Amino acid sequence: MKLSEDPDLHPILFGLFLSMYLVTVLGNLLIILAVISSDSHLHTPMYFFLSNLSFVDICFTSTTVPKMIVDILTQCNVISYVGCLTQMSLLIVFGCMDDLLLTVMAYDRFVAICHPLHYPVIMSPQLCIFLVFACVLLSLLDLQLHTLIVLKFTYFKDVSVSNFCCEPAQILNLDCTENLNKNIIIYVVGTMFGFFPILVILLSYYKIISTILRVPSSGGKYKAFSTCGSHLSVVCLFYGTSVGMYLGSAIVHSPQKILASSVMYTVVTPTLNPFIYSLRNRDIKDALRKLHRRKV
Repeated sequence: MKLSEDPDLHPILFGLFLSMYLVTVLGNLLIILAVISSDSHLHTPMYFFLSNLSFVDICFTSTTVPKMIVDILTQCNVISYVGCLTQMSLLIVFGCMDDLLLTVMAYDRFVAICHPLHYPVIMSPQLCIFLVFACVLLSLLDLQLHTLIVLKFTYFKDVSVSNFCCEPAQILNLDCTENLNKNIIIYVVGTMFGFFPILVILLSYYKIISTILRVPSSGGKYKAFSTCGSHLSVVCLFYGTSVGMYLGSAIVHSPQKILASSVMYTVVTPTLNPFIYSLRNRDIKDALRKLHRRKV
């Protein structure tokens, strides 16, 4: 589906999305370089998870935006059957990893604020690596569950997808049959990778806020809130737009509204993440300054 039928808007959309994609890639790469090349004060679990999240954001936006930019430039909105399934698979894997990494980061902030004395012991390097590895395995499991549904579809030819990419929710809507197994898998996937992560994040922040409110000094409260403010902003952006996309595809049958929601969580959110973490985080800003001075 085209983003706009107006040919006068195509050059503007091409420049806009190309610049947003470059900002996303360069911004997240800078965060990864800042964490890797900095001294030991950024070699902590929080920034380890942040660098992984930045890498996943680059991969996530790279599954859709380059194809969209080429489509705007060539005015050819066609994708092959294999290409569509590949794009859908990559969206599922990296979208689920985004979801799970944000959940892991919420748990990390919970341990850091609610159990600060035990934090180095609980969040050991071995546990951090295990949690990232678990995110990868669970994302692959999510992909396999979706694949069980999609591969039962017959071969499609000249079928219109009501989005600018092969978004999983739109691909599943192509199957018009009422299949009990399909519905069961969809509900299981939604519970495992939607409800439980949101529940963990909400419980973590409930404990975090309860602990912060008991801090006597206002300076201590501000410092505690500032350490999780960036993460909470990204969580609201990602879940607000992605949940809106899936709910919108089921409730609202307006292709333009669904497309706008999809653009928000696949393009806009990954673009804003580097700004949120760099502008609200003094450690990241200091590391970027050191990296710039070193290059100069």
